Amino acid sequence: MTANSKRKPNTVDAHVGSRIRLRRVLMDISQVKLAEELGVSFQQIQKYERGVNRVGASRLQEIADVLGAPITFFFDDMPGRPSSNGTAQFREAETEQMAEFLSSADGLRFVRTFLSISDGRVRRRITDLVKSLADQDVAGETDEDEQPAPVAMTVVK
Repeated sequence: MTANSKRKPNTVDAHVGSRIRLRRVLMDISQVKLAEELGVSFQQIQKYERGVNRVGASRLQEIADVLGAPITFFFDDMPGRPSSNGTAQFREAETEQMAEFLSSADGLRFVRTFLSISDGRVRRRITDLVKSLADQDVAGETDEDEQPAPVAMTVVK
């Protein structure tokens, strides 16, 4: 094995690949379907998403077209780089954690369910509830022996 065969993906390539995966998952498109649309193998899509293979400019444009995203989407929130609005945001761990969550089955299910709620007041109440629970968790206010209280929520349409 040569030294090049075990090299780590370039951080830009890895980020672009993770954004391709994020958009593909959000659009509920399989790797196979995206590969068919692009005329490549699904293994090639896997390599793009992991950042192992670099995505050329014309291929990235094709991917953007298929996924219905602007090219800039794939570079947004790049760790250690200014955001697209010009302000420097260096919250790498938070950005990585968010992308990981949104790419997971739970994250996708949460976002899709949340977006299906049309009432802004209900969305705000859910956001407030989640924030409150997160604050308690960070503060260590949960009791290991305590049984969780049942949660009842009424959604009025």
